[in-house]
Amino acid sequence: MLEGLGGVSKIPELQRRILFTFLLLAVYRIGVYIPTPGIDNAAFLAMFEQAKGSMFGLFDMFAGGAFSHFSIFALGIMPYISSSIILQLLTVAVPHLERLSKEGETGRRKITQYTRYGTVLLSVIQGSAIAVGLQQMAGPNGAPIVLQAGLSFIIMTVLTLTAGTAFIMWLGETITEKGIGNGISLIIFAGIVCRLPAAIGSTWSLFSAGELNFFVLLFIVILMIAVIGWIVFMEGGQRRIPVQYAKRIVGRKMYGGQTTHLPLKINSAGVIPPIFASSVIMFPATIGTFATQGWIKDIAGYLRPGTIGYESLYVAFIFFFCFFYTAVTFKPDDVADNMKKFGGYVPGIRPGKKTAEYIEDILEKLTFSGAIYVSIVCVLPSVLITQLNIPFYFGGTSLLIVVGVAMDTASQIESHLLTRQYEGFMKKGHIARRR
Repeated sequence: MLEGLGGVSKIPELQRRILFTFLLLAVYRIGVYIPTPGIDNAAFLAMFEQAKGSMFGLFDMFAGGAFSHFSIFALGIMPYISSSIILQLLTVAVPHLERLSKEGETGRRKITQYTRYGTVLLSVIQGSAIAVGLQQMAGPNGAPIVLQAGLSFIIMTVLTLTAGTAFIMWLGETITEKGIGNGISLIIFAGIVCRLPAAIGSTWSLFSAGELNFFVLLFIVILMIAVIGWIVFMEGGQRRIPVQYAKRIVGRKMYGGQTTHLPLKINSAGVIPPIFASSVIMFPATIGTFATQGWIKDIAGYLRPGTIGYESLYVAFIFFFCFFYTAVTFKPDDVADNMKKFGGYVPGIRPGKKTAEYIEDILEKLTFSGAIYVSIVCVLPSVLITQLNIPFYFGGTSLLIVVGVAMDTASQIESHLLTRQYEGFMKKGHIARRR
């Protein structure tokens, strides 16, 4: 691997791309600590500490800590992600968007433009809701969070938060175009990784204070390595369906006749299911934070992270969204029709409807396995912390994102190395998909 990294120093273009990526990520991290005007940050942080178990905690994770500081990047990149997911889901229902998705580069640019418009719209809506809500909130000691409430504060906050999200969106797209890796994913990656030293520091503090013995610490380290290795193994896992293309003679030339495969990932839905599941379940907890009725607070208490009710619903929603998102984004009928159109078939399976049923059956089994894998990774930290009192912070949605983004970025760096005839990161076996 070190020899492979040495090849990076021989490619000036790749060096510039990596340096450019780090510089833009540094700009993003600086913006996380620039406060939004008109807010008492001490009162807001005290209020946020009491609401960590609600949707605010999930929101802050994807914002890289910007929401807890209520900085200019407080909305983070979530409006862009939400807009992208909404457009992706609408592609199935709206014929115009479906046609655009099949028009190649021109259609993708148009959908990207719609995504940007949607990002600004969602940012304005979320910013308005947050600004109005903050005017009615106070810190634990009764101090108002907003220094000077009114219409001017709402307008200023909406403009500031929307501009911050638009700037992050520009950073992400610029990194994708001129840097290395997927810019939006790397921004989320940077926000999560920056919290890793604090998690390691808190674990080490417990060990130094004698509250954590050596064997428990060793167990945490081994389990952390095992979880990361398992995620890498599963994220790279594929089921390759063999596809044979018949020979065709066009004029004097013969086309087709080659054998290829259709790769189906074990976790084809990615990190979307746990994100959606967390958002849905934490919504009652968020309402309960501000409610005054006792029964609402009781329901919110049953749905806080670590409780049996929360973890059971969390797993159920992960399974639901795994199957739902896979069904929306992957169409076996379309795949089978395209294969039949170009003379392709699965050996032993009749082209057309039978092929679609065969692919769908395999996809359902893979999705079920992927849902089990995602559920275990996401629930493991809560079980260890609440049930066994083991401070294990290396799991959940954040770890899935970190490992997935790291693998994708490493693959892109290796592609740059291989196209210039340098060895990749590993001498034997590049970062490739498994059967």
